[in-house]
Amino acid sequence: MRSFTFNGRLPKVVFGAGALRHLAREIDAMGARRALVLSTPEQRGSAERVAGLLGDRAAGVFPQAAMHVPIEAARAAREEARRLGADCAVAIGGGSTTGLGKAIALDSGLPILAIPTTYAGSEMTPIYGITEGGLKKTGRDARVLPRTVIYDPELTLTLPVGLSVTSGINAIAHAAEGLYAEDGNPVMDLMAQEGIAAIGRALPALRRDAADLEARGDALYGAWLCGIVLGNVGMALHHKLCHTLGGSFDLPHAEVHTVVLPHALAYNAAAAPRAMERIAQALGGANGPQAVYDLAQASGAPVSLQAIGMKAQDLDRACEIAMQNQYPNPRPLEPVALRRLLQDAYDGVRPE
Repeated sequence: MRSFTFNGRLPKVVFGAGALRHLAREIDAMGARRALVLSTPEQRGSAERVAGLLGDRAAGVFPQAAMHVPIEAARAAREEARRLGADCAVAIGGGSTTGLGKAIALDSGLPILAIPTTYAGSEMTPIYGITEGGLKKTGRDARVLPRTVIYDPELTLTLPVGLSVTSGINAIAHAAEGLYAEDGNPVMDLMAQEGIAAIGRALPALRRDAADLEARGDALYGAWLCGIVLGNVGMALHHKLCHTLGGSFDLPHAEVHTVVLPHALAYNAAAAPRAMERIAQALGGANGPQAVYDLAQASGAPVSLQAIGMKAQDLDRACEIAMQNQYPNPRPLEPVALRRLLQDAYDGVRPE
């Protein structure tokens, strides 16, 4: 008999094509009256559209969200919220914008309504990160979990196919590691397998037709489930490697996850056979790590670290860093095997 602890804390979710039309209703349901709308500079148009839908409920637009949430942007957003008398924040965009909303909530306690336009999953987690002096500090705090999330597949139609694929496989990584998490539970296992399957259906369809709204819905549905897993159980070797490669070698976030995941799964395969079976079943393959690799390759995603800017001479250093401050993992971290994993990921070979 499996022993486990389950303590689900989830935002309210409003899901469906055209769901953005419910925004004002959901602001009212939160008991809020003046929303500061957040976005990146590139998505300012979307933020202004949201502000227009809110009318008098919009306190203003702050289009200065940036990757990894620089402390300067967080402080400026907090001050703008105070200056405008905002009593909530609306974050439209990907993980960077949601992260800025979380930084405001951490300091002020203002409730967040998130409107994801990628498959990052941050909107489903109490995890926050703020970068100061070149160092990213992360933590967990219930105050930063969005109160409400609006998932509208129509808002993802402009997400380029390449980014959709890497963002989707990044989401699969959350679910895949949740299947062998030290603190996993049966509810998260079900969500993880369903989330992987939904994204596995969506990505090939989006490769054929980027405007396929049904596929966009599948991808967003899968990202929602994978984000729940990320927010409720711990991550392992794959995420440790990606944090190392992204943070220390400045590699792009979603692409790193896409390249590393099949190799991290192969490393853990013998120690987590049931997880590998679930991943294979979700993707319609015979082997979990190979099915993930094949999905990425068939979808046109990068499959080697070399292709996304990693230098061969940095692999030894990456291995050394990854061996430090290890995350719980079903298989112990062994330097020789880990260095082999990194070499395989660098070369882009299909896992054996």
